[in-house]
Amino acid sequence: MLRKKRLRTLLKYKAQFISMIIMIALGVGVFVGFNMEWYSLERDTGELLEATGFADYRIYSEKGFTAQDLEKILAVDGVKEGTRFLSVNTTVQGDTNVLALTVSENIQVSGVYLMDGEPYDPESLDGIWLSDQYAEKNGIHVGDSLGLTYKIMQVRGTVKGLIKAGEYMICLPDETQMMPDYNSYGFAYISPAMLKKAILFEFYPQINVISDLPKADFVAAAERALGKTTLILGRDENVSWAESRGEIEEGQTMGSILPVLFLAIAVLTMVTTMHRVTASEKTQIGTLKALGFRNRRIILHYTSYALMIGLMGIALGIGVGYLLGWYILSPGGAMATYIDLPAWKLYVPGFCWAVLAAILLFVTGIGFLSVREMLAGTAADALRPYTPKKMRHLRVEETKAFKALGFGTKWNLRDCLRHKSRSFMTLFGVLGCTILLVGGLGMKDTLDAFVTQFYDVAIHYRNRINLDGENVTRSDAEALAEAYEGDWSAMGSVQMGEKPVSLEIYHIQRDKVRFLDTDMKVTPLGDEGAYICGRIARDQGLKTGDSLTFSPYDSEDSYTVPVAGVLSSLTESIVMTDACADAAGIPYTINTVYTDAEEIPSDSRILNAQSKKAIMDSFDTFMELMNVMVALLVIAAVVLGVVVLYNLGVMSYTERYREMATLKVVGFKDRKIGRLLITQNLWLTVVGIALGIPAGIGVLRYLLTALASEYELKLVIGPVTYAVSVLLTFGVSLLVGLMIARKNRHIDMVAALKTEE
Repeated sequence: MLRKKRLRTLLKYKAQFISMIIMIALGVGVFVGFNMEWYSLERDTGELLEATGFADYRIYSEKGFTAQDLEKILAVDGVKEGTRFLSVNTTVQGDTNVLALTVSENIQVSGVYLMDGEPYDPESLDGIWLSDQYAEKNGIHVGDSLGLTYKIMQVRGTVKGLIKAGEYMICLPDETQMMPDYNSYGFAYISPAMLKKAILFEFYPQINVISDLPKADFVAAAERALGKTTLILGRDENVSWAESRGEIEEGQTMGSILPVLFLAIAVLTMVTTMHRVTASEKTQIGTLKALGFRNRRIILHYTSYALMIGLMGIALGIGVGYLLGWYILSPGGAMATYIDLPAWKLYVPGFCWAVLAAILLFVTGIGFLSVREMLAGTAADALRPYTPKKMRHLRVEETKAFKALGFGTKWNLRDCLRHKSRSFMTLFGVLGCTILLVGGLGMKDTLDAFVTQFYDVAIHYRNRINLDGENVTRSDAEALAEAYEGDWSAMGSVQMGEKPVSLEIYHIQRDKVRFLDTDMKVTPLGDEGAYICGRIARDQGLKTGDSLTFSPYDSEDSYTVPVAGVLSSLTESIVMTDACADAAGIPYTINTVYTDAEEIPSDSRILNAQSKKAIMDSFDTFMELMNVMVALLVIAAVVLGVVVLYNLGVMSYTERYREMATLKVVGFKDRKIGRLLITQNLWLTVVGIALGIPAGIGVLRYLLTALASEYELKLVIGPVTYAVSVLLTFGVSLLVGLMIARKNRHIDMVAALKTEE
């Protein structure tokens, strides 16, 4: 008997049950998907970094390190392994592409992960192990010949293997490019023997070390061992580690925000809906009790609905989570365009299963408590239909202003106050919908403005020419800049306190490079001092007018200059003009020229050239991914709004069924009653939007600070975003209202009014 009743009940309340399943599935899917994303990324990247011996520290010297220097570092207590290391950008012969040519004396440190071909051979005199991504994009196969040029060095060999490497897990030529472009840039490893054959001597400007020592301890020990101050960077200052960890931390942050919103709405929807369903079934519950069914069996029967809803919602949600995780983390997924891994495996954190079990227990508990409330008292009490609690008159109802309101306004106000939980849930659903729309579309506006200002306005050149700083004198560099009608810069690293930062010295006469202040407005560089990025200003507590001190590496000298302003920057940098640097006595080597020239002929003084177009192409890929993510957020917002509002609308219709039947009896038309229902929905929508817009701005501001502080993004939300967010939310609310209003045609006035209160 109860089995047949269960089926009839499921069919009778199918809209409510389906909506609860969808909301639980959305909440669980977002929760599982986002936590699966960061956890899987952490494990997948960790496997590659461990397999390739990713270094904890990198020691730099322009003069290079000897084998004896390496022995001194290996003798430091706490150092496990180390290698001399070389990585230089070389030009592919017969092409304009650039490959980071890499040599590691000890392939167990900063080594390679073989994907295809022969294993790496440290004694090979002609073998090249090439990035498999670069090879795929450029139609190169194992066994092909490849030639590379760096200054006067010529390297030609045979591609013997296709690889991945932890050092190039995120393969970017420099900080101006946000997305890898394997069509034009990649990496290749050769053996130490092949390097010596090409240049006839050993030259390694870097020592990579694996060590568990804290950075401060390692730096002190390394400098004692080498007998000089050197530039030492930790793994968190390497782009592959820092950016992948940034993605993991972003995933953790997102996993603690969006899922909470969806799960909160799902749980609140479950609480209110299950209560209303059991209230509507009160007479049925009383009938079962009068027929002799024990309370325990009735409770189990109705609790089973909540259990089924929970199980189905969670099962569906896990599937949604895996689909979301696979969309982000797969060989053809969004993350694979950025991070280069040999395998993409999906893992669910252990705590997720505990949370899902708690959700199921909580959902089942909601069903249990709802039916237990209806079983209170005798069978006769249970047989009486559920009646909402009586509404006491409020003082506001005695005011002239309230009495002057129309009937429909009074009716809707009283209903909102009588059914506070339903009204709150409707408001909360609209609020969540608006937050998602404002946050998603606002993020797109912010990134569009960022790209426009940094890459359309600040980068005002067509080509960036990288010079051989070691063999080009200042007069040669200035002559090249003059010949190409360009501006020049000198870039290097300095130590500010214990932290390495970039020192950028510019000579700007032809407006090829522009600088942005903290409001993203173009500002000229003055000669009166140095300009610092927002992160340095924030971390060091500096402002315009203060003084800052820094020291070049491999030098005991230090320089103090006034702070002339604060800039927005992609890097942690100190920026100044050449006139300011000359006045302060700061030595520098010109290594970059910025020009509008389209053709850059081969020149022994030029290492390579990078076009603005290549940088912008990488951003096009980035923005395509962002547009997809925004579209998903918009879809999620619409689904959330439709499901929540429809569910609550049906609940409102059910609760006011008798009242609407009364209105029909006294002469109200279906259209008039429908307008009453729609009006209340729109009232709550207006309040929800009014609260949701500032809440969405606040959430977006937090996300920009928590997830993208390194880009110093300025929050930008355009009028179109506000308009679309408001109109879409209103549209969803109006659509749901119209769907509910159509039900008025099916009201059975006699059946609704014959029941005794």
